[in-house]
Amino acid sequence: MLPAPYSLLIALACGLLALGLAWAAWHRPDRRRLAGRLAASLAAPLAFWLMAYPPLRAVPAARAEAIVLTPGYQPDTLKQLLRHLGAGTAVWTYGTKPVAHSKALGSLLTLAEQRPALHRLHLLGEGLPAAELALLGRLPVVYHAGPASEGFRAAAWSRQLSLGQYAEAEGSVVATQAGPAWVSLWAEGAGRDSVRLPAGAGSFHLRYQPKTAGLARYELRLRRSGHLQASEPLPLEINTAPLPPVLLLAAVPGFEFKFLKNALAAAGRAVALRTTVSRGLVQTEVLNQAAQSLDHLTPSLLSRYAVVVADAATLATLPGAESQALHGAIREGRLGLVVLADAAPLPAATPARADFVVQPLPVAGATSQLLSWPYAPTAVRAMQPAQLRASAARPLVLAHGSAPVVAARRFGLGAVVVSVVPETFHWALQGQQAAYNSFWSQLLTSATPPPAPAASWQVLDQWPRTQQPLTLRLAGPRPTSLPTVQPLAGGPVVRLALAQDTRLPEWSTAQYWPATAGWHSVRGPGHTTHSFYVYDPAAWRGPELAARQQALAARTTPPGASQGGQPAMTTVQQPWPAGWFFGLFLLAAGFLWLEEKV
Repeated sequence: MLPAPYSLLIALACGLLALGLAWAAWHRPDRRRLAGRLAASLAAPLAFWLMAYPPLRAVPAARAEAIVLTPGYQPDTLKQLLRHLGAGTAVWTYGTKPVAHSKALGSLLTLAEQRPALHRLHLLGEGLPAAELALLGRLPVVYHAGPASEGFRAAAWSRQLSLGQYAEAEGSVVATQAGPAWVSLWAEGAGRDSVRLPAGAGSFHLRYQPKTAGLARYELRLRRSGHLQASEPLPLEINTAPLPPVLLLAAVPGFEFKFLKNALAAAGRAVALRTTVSRGLVQTEVLNQAAQSLDHLTPSLLSRYAVVVADAATLATLPGAESQALHGAIREGRLGLVVLADAAPLPAATPARADFVVQPLPVAGATSQLLSWPYAPTAVRAMQPAQLRASAARPLVLAHGSAPVVAARRFGLGAVVVSVVPETFHWALQGQQAAYNSFWSQLLTSATPPPAPAASWQVLDQWPRTQQPLTLRLAGPRPTSLPTVQPLAGGPVVRLALAQDTRLPEWSTAQYWPATAGWHSVRGPGHTTHSFYVYDPAAWRGPELAARQQALAARTTPPGASQGGQPAMTTVQQPWPAGWFFGLFLLAAGFLWLEEKV
């Protein structure tokens, strides 16, 4: 309907047009079809006027109910719902283009202001994010889902890992058509791992060991019949694994400690070796660190190392003061211990000794046994003089697939690892250096104490997206100056206003509205930094829609609950569709033109 100031001009134009057409029809010499010409001469200007100012009509509408359309809604579902609720039911569009007889909704709060008596809301399409869904308060929502989509339904992976660890991605795929499909992991410019889904849908698990550290963006690709169906980003932050210093204590000279010392030093780790040569005489070596005395295990000496690797004979001969210093450092979480045991009970000075029982195995007819541990690069074998019975400990390495030969146990705030695998240096001599390094990395990592707590950031949104509020949480003391966040690709630096979390006093939260997709960095407090990835709105729509549906399921009213009985109806005044009057105008104008030609 046009604005009121134009009504007088349009009325004058329609009147002049009607008079002109009627005068021309009346003064034509041919008097045949005069009545039709006069009727058409009046109908055409009238139809033109009604297109501009259509009359109102009373249409049925559901009282206190409304419809909100979101992207991906189905027009057929809207038509069926309007037939049930009434053609005059209020229809709003949110995040999508308005359709006929609908109004654009800029904010959900506007809906509550303009429709305060609303008792039920019908939601069509993809739904609403959980953060925006809370703006509806306790208003019952009836969700009408769209058709099932094809692609990645769920996915999970480690967003941060250390160089040398495997990047693993798992999830599920949904399909609307039959036929096999391939899911592949693309990293560093090439496909690294793939899995075939015979039915075209199902779960997958992929893995790859990164070769370089830094911020990476891998991809998950879904192919069907040779065509790319979906491609989703897989951002990872790959850090260089810390190399805590290690102290080696050997009772007698041997190849086991010599090879371990050389391997750790070659990897860049600070390492020291103390070997007992005879009673009261020791030989020491210090690599990748300043020279120091290793004659006695004092608290000052142990504070310089993160892990101590010692054989059982060394622990059995430790003086009482050194044994107490070792126990105290482990119990306080400043040190970890790896014990290389033999086919004999552990010495009494071994921390958590009661939790590790060494069971000797018969030597006669003994053969090498296959060892296994997580992410072992190759299969290796070793002669096993004993095995462990450690019900309270966590197995790290197994022989024969089930018998533990290396196990770890918490001791106070630290950890103790016991191994009965002898002469692992043979693996390095046989060209199995990767397996040798992986074995010792498993032991040393399990014994290394956790780092001291420090300020850290966490992104509370699983799928951060552009133009959507993102919640960041700081765990640590409240900073004196405001931290900042900035896109790494370039962009404005934004200061974060922190609010203390009511659940824990050491938590502070801040909201950030990212404007661009890609990697972002938070700096502060102090030297604390944290990187996180912001996704494009089109990325990972499958998991996002699943999360929306879960949030809706927690508060929605089933469709049958509102459709079981007739809703309370009323009438509203709506203008007649302009198409009817446009058709009348064409019919009248066409009749005048055709009648003149005939």
